[in-house]
Parts: sequence; structure tokens; C-alpha cells
Amino acid sequence: MSAATPQNIAFIGIGRMGWHMAAHLLRAGHRVTVCDAAPGVADQWVAEHGGSAAPSPAEAVRGCTYVITSLPADPQLRAVASDIIPVLAAGTVWVDHSTTSAQASRDIAAEVAAVGSQFLDAPVSGGVDGARNGTLTVMTGGDGAAFAAAEPVIAAYGARIVLMGPAGAGQITKMTNQICVVGLCQALAEGLDFAETSGLDVNKVIHVMLQGSSASWQMANRAEKMLAGEYNYGFSTTLMRKDIGLVLDEAESINVPLPVTAMVGQMLAEVTAMGGASWDWCSLMERQRRRRS
Repeated sequence: MSAATPQNIAFIGIGRMGWHMAAHLLRAGHRVTVCDAAPGVADQWVAEHGGSAAPSPAEAVRGCTYVITSLPADPQLRAVASDIIPVLAAGTVWVDHSTTSAQASRDIAAEVAAVGSQFLDAPVSGGVDGARNGTLTVMTGGDGAAFAAAEPVIAAYGARIVLMGPAGAGQITKMTNQICVVGLCQALAEGLDFAETSGLDVNKVIHVMLQGSSASWQMANRAEKMLAGEYNYGFSTTLMRKDIGLVLDEAESINVPLPVTAMVGQMLAEVTAMGGASWDWCSLMERQRRRRS
């Protein structure tokens, strides 16, 4: 894909993920204005990378052809929407990388369309490492023409960028991803604990399994840290619990049973009670070990 024409871009929400994504946009030659609810964060980003900072989302989006958001949950996304929709220029494309409910995305897409602009729900997979390395997978819902316009911009930090369907389809795809991954990580915690307790060289076990049918991204990228009890990085237990809550609400609305997902959600609540709310959610391993002892 050819490089994107330089654009005026507002990036709202520069947390663990957004910090790196916004930096990739700047390095790609775009003019980036950042904004974050946490005091001083936007100024810190500008001091490190360049670009400019705005004191509010409404100020950030003025004169921008693209708005990109990376926010914690529905309430923050709806608050930003209330602030910026009245001042969006006609033809603006808003790309939202937050993980939220599909209904919030559908509602905001309709509100944005009413003022002559387009909203794409575009949650990502790949974690902080993917954001840092510019290799995120981006699952997108929304208008096809808006997606085609935004794809070269997103390519600054996305390696796989796919239009999944209309508004909300990106969020449903992300929910599907989370359903599949939470069971894998709990199974990995159980398997590693089983091998370790049995007296095996678990690093050899991982090496062998990575060549076979049990291989997964979680095994390749998290197994060694799980063995070492290192959880101070990545995607927090709190955020994964939020995602599982979204999944279970959506599943209930369409009458799809998700017993394994619900069970892992309860296990992550136990991790939180152990003091692991801010740990990477692969700390399911810590719960496994403590319950054994």
C-alpha cells in the first residue's frame, strides 16, 4: 500500500496504546494534535515526539480531516462524542480504536453521519507490543468509502486492517477475539502449572508445544513471563474484565451461551481480589499457582 498523503489528525486518548499509535502517525508525516483527559500527558507526548497538544477534544479536532480515539470504555467514548460532534467539519472521518459495546458504536455512527461525517469502529488486537511495533490487527465496522479513505492512515500502525461489515461489526469481531483468547490463556496457565508441578523442564515443554497443534500467540508471547511471575505490563486484568462484560452482555442479547468465557471472567475477578487489577491479565497463572498451594 502506498504511503498516505499527510493529513491533519486529532488523536484523543494517548494511554498505553494510543501513545505509540500517535507516534507512528507523526513519523509517517502526518500533522498530529493530541489530547488526553489525564493532566500533563499530552504535553509529555509532545515533548517526546513533537506535534501539538490541545486542552480539550473539541479544540483538538478543529481543522482536522481525521479524528482517532483510543479510550477505555463506553462512558468516555460517549463523552468525547458529545464534545466533538457539534464541531466536526463535514467529511471528517473518525476512527475509534476503543473496545466498547457494539450499540455505542452504532449510536455514535448515526450521530456522526447526521453532521455529514463518518465514524468507523475499529478495535485492535496485538496489545502494547503491537502498538509499539506498528503491527496491530484492526477490525473495522462502518462505511466502505470511509474505510478506504482511512486505511492508508491506519496503516501507520496497523499490519492487518479489515472491513468486517457495517457499524458495530468491528466491535463484534473484537468480542469474538476475546471469547477465543480468554479460554486459551486459562488453558495455558493450567498446562504450565501441570508441567511445572510434574517436575518437567517447562521451557523445553514450551519449545516442543510451539512446534505442534497447541501453539498460540499467548504461548509464544506470554508463557515465559507467566512462568517467571512477571505481570507488570500489557493489557490489564481490569480492561479484560471490562471486555468480558461487554461480550457477556452482547451474548445475552442474542441468546448465545458462553460458559467458558463467563468462568474466566469470574477467575479474573479473583485475580483482582488478589491485588492484580493492574497486572497483565495473563496473571491468571498467579491465581492457578495460589489455588494449588
